[in-house]
Amino acid sequence: LFKKISMLKIGLTGGIGSGKSYIARIFSELGVPLYQADIEAKKLIEIDPEIVAAYKQFFGEAIYTPLGLNRKQVAAMVFGDRDILTQINSVVHPAVERHFRTWLLQHSSAPYVIHEAAILFESGANELMDKVVVVVAPEAVRVARVMERDGVGPEQVHLRMAHQLTDNERLQKANFVIHNDGEQLVLPQVIKLHETLLSLSKKG
Repeated sequence: LFKKISMLKIGLTGGIGSGKSYIARIFSELGVPLYQADIEAKKLIEIDPEIVAAYKQFFGEAIYTPLGLNRKQVAAMVFGDRDILTQINSVVHPAVERHFRTWLLQHSSAPYVIHEAAILFESGANELMDKVVVVVAPEAVRVARVMERDGVGPEQVHLRMAHQLTDNERLQKANFVIHNDGEQLVLPQVIKLHETLLSLSKKG
């Protein structure tokens, strides 16, 4: 199916606090179809039959309340348990991929699309992309952003960062880089990359 769709599939990722979602919104405002994998995954966890069945198997029938999934209980049970996390991901990631395939068909006339994901490399979704854009920012800037955004202390931010790839690891796999350090202007970088991707899509 992916080979039949001619538009370019561009992965967009970055560490916590890098501002990748902000960059993604700029692409969206430029008219580029945007798939936000993390948001879609949260929706699918509530409605996808395979995910719901798996979650009930892992955590018990009561994990879904009339208001939906008890996320706090899931987080408490998964915290520090890599085995459960791996099992969950083995169900969630394929569901997101299926959903993305369907979404692609709805945007088949676009020159290119953006697939934004926090764990693009970790989930293997980068293998489905034609190119990958990595958003980077200095660690101190990222920590300050997350502290302000989430109202948490630096220790909690560093703990979250420890569960992600480092910028160096991402950069080794990147085709393009956007610097969102608060000093370099972001919009010119995005517009230049947008023009590059439009050009690449015509060559393809």
